Parts: sequence; C-alpha cells; structure tokens
Amino acid sequence: MTAPPRSQPSPRWPGADSGELRALTEAASGLWRRHPQRSLETLGRQVLLGRESIIQLLVSLARRRFPYQEFIKQCAFMANVSAAPTILVAIPISVVVSIQIGSLVNQVGATTFIGAVAGMGIIRQGAPLVSALMISGAVGSAITADLGSRTIREEIDAMKVMGVDPVRRLVAPRLAAAVLVSMLLCGFVVFVGFAAAYIFNVYAQSGTPGSFIGSFASFAVANDLIIALVKSAIFGVLTAVIACDTGLHARGGPGGVANAVNSAVVSSALMLFATNIIATQLYNTLFPSKVL
Repeated sequence: MTAPPRSQPSPRWPGADSGELRALTEAASGLWRRHPQRSLETLGRQVLLGRESIIQLLVSLARRRFPYQEFIKQCAFMANVSAAPTILVAIPISVVVSIQIGSLVNQVGATTFIGAVAGMGIIRQGAPLVSALMISGAVGSAITADLGSRTIREEIDAMKVMGVDPVRRLVAPRLAAAVLVSMLLCGFVVFVGFAAAYIFNVYAQSGTPGSFIGSFASFAVANDLIIALVKSAIFGVLTAVIACDTGLHARGGPGGVANAVNSAVVSSALMLFATNIIATQLYNTLFPSKVL
C-alpha cells in the first residue's frame, strides 16, 4: 500500500503573521516608552523644576522668606562631604599635569613656559573638572539620598498637605547652597592645584621658581578664573536640579533610593562633562588664547 500524501505547508502570505507583527509593534512601542520617551519626560520635568526653583529662590529673597537656616545647614553639609575628597583629587591631577607638561616642554626646549601652561591648564580645565566630579559625586548623591528618603517616608506629601511648598522649602536652599559650594570648591582647587604644581616643578623637576610664576603671570588673565567660576556655578545649578528631581521622584523603598542616587550621579556627571565641553568651546571662540 502506498503511504498517503503528506500535506504541504500553506504559503506564508503577507499579513499571515499578524500576531507576530503586533507583538513586534508592541515591543517597539514599549521600548520607546521605556527609554527615549521617559528620558524626554525626565528632561522636561527637570527643566520645569529648575525654572520653578529659581523663581521661588528669587521670590523668597525678595519677600524675605528665604529659609536661611536650611541654606546654612546645607552649605555646611556640602562643604563637609566634598572638601577632603577635593584635596585628594586636586593634588594628584595637578602632579600628573605637571609631569606630562614638564616632559613635553623639555622635549621642545620651552621650559620657561611650563608655569603658564601648567597653571592655565589647571585653572581652565583642571579646576572645573574636579569641581564637576565632586559636585556630581559627593553633593549630588547626598541631595538625592536626603530627598529620596523624605519621599519614601511620605514627608513630601505631608508638606504638600500642610500647604508648604517643597520647592521653596527644600529645593531652593539646596540650589543656592550647591552654587555657592561649587564656586568655593573651584577656587579651592585652583589654589591647591597651582600650589601642588609649583612645589612639584620646583622640588621634583628642578624648575626655577621665578620662571614658573613669571610665565604664569604673563599669560594668565582674569577671564580664565572668571570662566572657571561661571562653569562651577552652572555645574552647581545642574547638579542640584537633577539631584532634587531624582530624589523627589524616588520610588520603591530603600532600594529605590539607592537606584535614585546611582541615576542622579551618572546623569549629573554626563551632563556636567557635556556642559564643560560646550562652555570651553564658547570661551575659546569668544576669547582666543594668547600666542606663546
């Protein structure tokens, strides 16, 4: 007996896999909602929070209702958590810059300009970058952990129920404190970095003290320090806004606070480094450096 003929598979016409197509469409839309759309929503929310916090800061100062006690407390806390790490980071960076620049200028025979190159490198890039790292790492994580724990304990909701604006009471003082501490850290890094570069050049690389200081004074201008302080102030604003927004929207208990801290630190670091590149390019375009 012959075997019955096997049934041939039906051809796959367009539209036959509508279920798979629907699943792919839902997966793509879910991916959009989970990542790009949520990122845009977070950015818009942070922009609105930054605008509202600045307005509340100015209004509270004009009406003499600014919480100075909270501001002073936050300034002391931020300076306490960031001062020692700033020193520990500023000194190695200054020494590394001095080593690299010293070896380069010795090769080209321009040892008289080592003070100008090292000092200006520390002021223009070293100090803002160290300030960005300290602000995003130490200050931003502390702000996020504080507000995140308050959100988890429903203290923010309780403040809203009692008619207290969390932006005016909590966010505005932290914003002002972050700006002030960031600028102070930048000036501190400039002093420590220049002193470390000077000591290393004079005592380790057998440089001339007068040549180091003289070349630096010949090429450094006040705009270098001003742009560094402006950068640090912008870094403080961005870090405070990102950290406060992330902390105020923390969810999921203590684990959610930890995730919020991680997210705030990473987002702040990326934003600050991108802002530093843009500000540096604008400064170099508007104020070209002197030709050595």
